[in-house]
Amino acid sequence: MPENATTPAKTPVDFWFDPLCPWAWMTSRWVLEVEKVRDIEIRWHIMSLAVLNEDRVDELPEEYRDMLATKAWKPVRVATAAWQKHGADVLGPLYTALGTRFHNNGEGPTTEAIAAALADAGLPADLIDYADQEDFEFDAQLRASHKEGIDLVGQEVGTPVIAVPGADGEQVAFFGPVVTPAPQGEQAARLWDGTLAVASVPGFYEIKRTRTKGPDFSNL
Repeated sequence: MPENATTPAKTPVDFWFDPLCPWAWMTSRWVLEVEKVRDIEIRWHIMSLAVLNEDRVDELPEEYRDMLATKAWKPVRVATAAWQKHGADVLGPLYTALGTRFHNNGEGPTTEAIAAALADAGLPADLIDYADQEDFEFDAQLRASHKEGIDLVGQEVGTPVIAVPGADGEQVAFFGPVVTPAPQGEQAARLWDGTLAVASVPGFYEIKRTRTKGPDFSNL
């Protein structure tokens, strides 16, 4: 490479997640695989299933309402506090630590699991104090981050949301893809290329595939 040549900038990939969501977790592991084989750089952002559903709680099944009330706020508050106090760079390692304990290890989103994840990510233990802070200090920042992501795709989807720069300078954003298990290597890259191809088509709305068996979320 000539001395005056510059390395092309990596394509930024903005990824909005709620630590509680198992589908977002699997998609995030796929995107991390893509980062190994495509010139992308993931930028992690927080969104919240509790915020998304707070105006329609009465329409939800009782089990889902209970989950939002008892499990959804703690991890997203702690993640938001970590971001606000220690910078956006901590979100990736913290998300990996939370997701590994919640989903891979089957610990679920307990206070104990969140505290252990903070230690795994090398973050201060006192961040756990935000888990039960009902008058949450960083509520405005949490809601702003959530709104930024959900406004790209509409209120009828959930997490994850992914956004990349489009050819015309506008962001190409989409929900998902929902995928399990997370593809590896070149298979991960092919799924990435295909997802961008369909999401970039003007007017593209939705694609679905029926599955008869899904992952076991009984620990959540």
